[in-house]
Amino acid sequence: MSILCQALYLDYQSTTPCDPEVLEAMMPYLTHDFGNPHSRTHCYGWVAEEGVEKARAQVATAIGADSKEIVFTSGATESNNLAIKGIAMYLRSQNSSRNTFITLATEHKCVLESFRWLQRQGFKVIFLSVKPDGLVDLEQLEHYLGPETALVSIMGVNNEIGVIQPLKEIGELCKKYGSFFHSDGAQAFGRISLSVKDLGIHLLSISAHKIYGPKGIGALYVERRPLRVRLSPLFSGGGQERGVRSGTLPTFLCVGLGKSAEKAEQMRLTEQKRLTELRDEFLARIHYGLSKVYLNGTLEKRVPDNLNLSFAGVEGEGLLMGIKQLALSSGSACTSESLEPSYVLKALGISQDLAHTSLRITFGRYTALDQALNAADQIIVAVKKLRELSPLWDMITEGIDLNTVKWVTH
Repeated sequence: MSILCQALYLDYQSTTPCDPEVLEAMMPYLTHDFGNPHSRTHCYGWVAEEGVEKARAQVATAIGADSKEIVFTSGATESNNLAIKGIAMYLRSQNSSRNTFITLATEHKCVLESFRWLQRQGFKVIFLSVKPDGLVDLEQLEHYLGPETALVSIMGVNNEIGVIQPLKEIGELCKKYGSFFHSDGAQAFGRISLSVKDLGIHLLSISAHKIYGPKGIGALYVERRPLRVRLSPLFSGGGQERGVRSGTLPTFLCVGLGKSAEKAEQMRLTEQKRLTELRDEFLARIHYGLSKVYLNGTLEKRVPDNLNLSFAGVEGEGLLMGIKQLALSSGSACTSESLEPSYVLKALGISQDLAHTSLRITFGRYTALDQALNAADQIIVAVKKLRELSPLWDMITEGIDLNTVKWVTH
């Protein structure tokens, strides 16, 4: 039995609906243009290959790269794994003295788990803390950089709190110490300018389903000029994608990524302006209706479609149950099954009681202002109702710091 979902969607950093123009571009490659793009002996293969190469060029154009620098993958998780593990294993095969890898404690799970894998392989791994606003401490980063540093991996936009890391400054530090710079761009692609050459990024991971494209397809930018980056493949096969990522390419998904990348870049500036105004009005409505609401992460250096808010005195999961007409999350989609407070919020130094009260609210291409304000009103009503029932709220309003309370357990 299918479930009819009529909730207002406010979880655009989890995934996005497929744009109708993207779907239209994909359809021919699911029907009459169904050929294998690696079949070089007949017209079905030629047509499919033409579609793939057009998509590759569209992705490259969106980030200021050459189409030969784009490797198609199944998504950002695979791209991150390929970038991090591929660099490490290639350098090891060359007996390189560079065996140190640096990342942030707030990175996506697939990056953190890839770095833990490196640790088990004997590489030196450094997990840097972040400042209270969620941004990297550049002085701390430079302190750990040196001639032994192989790779720095720092995402462009955080998937929970939406903060934009200073990519150009990070790229300059990596260039100074001769280190590779990888960025998980899943949340940054289509939201901020990502000219990889200007930013000094050597490897960039992207995903289609974050930019109104299909699930199951992504890409990894691998610089060829001026610096040629070499990777060891993660698995063996027929040597497609210049031997870096074997497997028959899903033509229709590649076309979908290309079209969504092109359209996202075309709409980026107008959407930034529209969503900034929408977000600011939403936030003003929340603050007018509620006290003790805290924004997690800097507002100034943040994508306009993200708000991560903590509502004192209200447990996040309970709040979600009170706003069933809104589709949003209490953390990243990859960790939403866990009742533990977000590791990203903990890394910002946010207290456990506030971390438990957070909601990640993300707007998108199809969010109208009146919908956003109606959502704010629903949240205000739900929070007030829960606070009326909560003894914790009474303690907070009396000025008691919940972190100093010693709870009796049995």
